[in-house]
Amino acid sequence: MILSQALDIANRVRDQLAPHCQQIEIAGSIRRKRPEVKDIEIVAIPKPYDVGLFASGIATIVQQWPKVKGELPCKYTQRIILPEKIKLDLFFAEPGNWGLIYAIRTGSADYSHKVLAHSWVVKGYHSKGGWLHKSGRPIAVPTEEHLFKLCGLTYRDPENREHYESLQQFITNL
Repeated sequence: MILSQALDIANRVRDQLAPHCQQIEIAGSIRRKRPEVKDIEIVAIPKPYDVGLFASGIATIVQQWPKVKGELPCKYTQRIILPEKIKLDLFFAEPGNWGLIYAIRTGSADYSHKVLAHSWVVKGYHSKGGWLHKSGRPIAVPTEEHLFKLCGLTYRDPENREHYESLQQFITNL
């Protein structure tokens, strides 16, 4: 799907979910402004909600879409947005790990793994359960900028987190 069409759908989905969230943003290839988009990725910090017979909050919206995987409540669910038949990957974060989840889910996968994860490991951190840890303690990462600083990296705009050749050069210069 072309970027402009995917962005329109993602904005519509975000707007539907936003009243039920403390924070919500579009991530993935849409945020990186890729010309072709395979799915929609959204990261959200939901307000408290219930599921089941007395569903409330974000669950009332998410449960309208056909489920591929991930039963609420969860950290991740994949749904199909109709009528466009595009997959929605919805990731749930908390205020303390927002920056980590948002950066990883913005990608690219190569950038997240070969630059971000490599850098936090070099600095003595490890990722567990959606949080960075150091010396056995979870470390708050409230923003992407905070993550880049912890990793000893200069912040890069999402559209500059893509190309493998520049990643190789970047890694060589670490």
